[in-house]
Amino acid sequence: MFAVEVYAAVRHFVFIEGNSRREAARVFGLSRETVSKMCRFSLPPGCERSR
Repeated sequence: MFAVEVYAAVRHFVFIEGNSRREAARVFGLSRETVSKMCRFSLPPGCERSR
Protein backbone atom coordinates (compact mmCIF):
# COMPACT_ATOMS: atom_id res chain seq x y z
CA MET A 1 0.00 0.00 0.00
CA PHE A 2 1.29 3.43 -0.92
CA ALA A 3 0.91 6.60 1.11
CA VAL A 4 -1.31 9.44 -0.02
CA GLU A 5 1.81 11.52 -0.64
CA VAL A 6 3.06 9.01 -3.22
CA TYR A 7 -0.33 9.07 -4.95
CA ALA A 8 -0.22 12.87 -5.01
CA ALA A 9 3.34 12.94 -6.33
CA VAL A 10 2.59 10.47 -9.13
CA ARG A 11 -0.62 12.28 -10.13
CA HIS A 12 1.16 15.66 -10.09
CA PHE A 13 4.01 14.25 -12.18
CA VAL A 14 1.59 12.91 -14.80
CA PHE A 15 -1.27 15.41 -14.89
CA ILE A 16 0.34 18.73 -13.93
CA GLU A 17 3.88 18.34 -15.27
CA GLY A 18 2.65 16.49 -18.36
CA ASN A 19 4.95 13.48 -18.20
CA SER A 20 3.89 10.07 -19.45
CA ARG A 21 2.71 7.28 -17.19
CA ARG A 22 5.59 5.14 -18.42
CA GLU A 23 8.06 7.83 -17.37
CA ALA A 24 6.35 8.10 -13.98
CA ALA A 25 6.70 4.34 -13.50
CA ARG A 26 10.41 4.57 -14.25
CA VAL A 27 11.03 7.60 -12.03
CA PHE A 28 9.08 6.34 -9.02
CA GLY A 29 10.13 2.69 -9.41
CA LEU A 30 6.57 1.40 -9.77
CA SER A 31 4.94 -0.86 -12.32
CA ARG A 32 3.06 0.78 -15.18
CA GLU A 33 -0.17 -0.88 -14.02
CA THR A 34 0.26 0.64 -10.54
CA VAL A 35 0.77 4.10 -12.03
CA SER A 36 -2.28 3.57 -14.22
CA LYS A 37 -4.40 2.71 -11.17
CA MET A 38 -3.04 5.72 -9.29
CA CYS A 39 -4.10 7.94 -12.17
CA ARG A 40 -7.53 6.33 -12.36
CA PHE A 41 -8.41 6.87 -8.68
CA SER A 42 -7.82 10.14 -6.85
CA LEU A 43 -7.30 8.49 -3.42
CA PRO A 44 -5.67 5.21 -2.45
CA PRO A 45 -7.91 2.30 -1.46
CA GLY A 46 -9.21 2.55 2.08
CA CYS A 47 -9.09 6.33 2.26
CA GLU A 48 -12.35 8.22 2.51
CA ARG A 49 -12.97 11.90 2.04
CA SER A 50 -14.45 13.69 4.99
CA ARG A 51 -17.35 16.06 4.50
